[in-house]
Amino acid sequence: MTNPGSVPSATNSRLSPLPPEPVDFNYDRGATVDIPLDSSKDLKKKEKELQAKETELKKREQDIKRREDAAARAGIVIEEKNWPPFLPIIHHDIANEIPIHLQRLQYAAFTTLLGLVVCLFWNVIAVTTAWIKGEGVKIWFLAVIYFISGVPGAYVMWYRPLYRAMRTDSALKFGWFFLCYCFHIGFCLFAAVAPPIFFKGKSLTGILPAIDVISGHALVGIFYFIGFGFFCVESLMSVWVIQQVYMYFRGSGKAAQMQKEATRGAMRAAI
Repeated sequence: MTNPGSVPSATNSRLSPLPPEPVDFNYDRGATVDIPLDSSKDLKKKEKELQAKETELKKREQDIKRREDAAARAGIVIEEKNWPPFLPIIHHDIANEIPIHLQRLQYAAFTTLLGLVVCLFWNVIAVTTAWIKGEGVKIWFLAVIYFISGVPGAYVMWYRPLYRAMRTDSALKFGWFFLCYCFHIGFCLFAAVAPPIFFKGKSLTGILPAIDVISGHALVGIFYFIGFGFFCVESLMSVWVIQQVYMYFRGSGKAAQMQKEATRGAMRAAI
């Protein structure tokens, strides 16, 4: 009978003894570490290269800032291309650059620019169907020329001047917009009728070519009538835009300012 308070003997324990430690078991405290002598030289060399690059970047940043300051003093605005988002080709930021009370009008003018793109693109499609039906390839070439010249021409000639006029409140830019936008409206009205003068017959989808082609080719006539509707809507929208811009122009006192600037320019030219 065993005593409960007694300690079991070592012979009855099932624990296995620990293996003996080797003589040189000192947790690698005496192990030597090989450090290459060239590493410090490489680090110093890389550090010098990084410092040289940093100095060069600082010089470039100072040069860019100096150019931006010079451009700002000269009144030159650096515009970053940001529209359309998938293929930026123009600078366009109405929400951040146009005053809040003019944003609605600027969006309306931008709608007429996009509307002109739709009109001229549909004109190419309709004229292409007419060409396939035997109207000749010349009208198709003319329709393509209207598109590739009219779209960038509209942006450069009247939309960008209006955008900058709204942003900088420039009276002369407003005047340039009115002049070019009147030509835009005149072209849209002319295209909606499309008389056989100045432009080749059926190269524009006006009402007269639509009536002429629908008797022989119903599908072509329908395409031309749709194009006629597009040009009518574009004309009405453009007339409304120029009226609203003119009302703002007169109400803000820019008309008198433009007259004074024009008078000064004429006097300088005479002198």
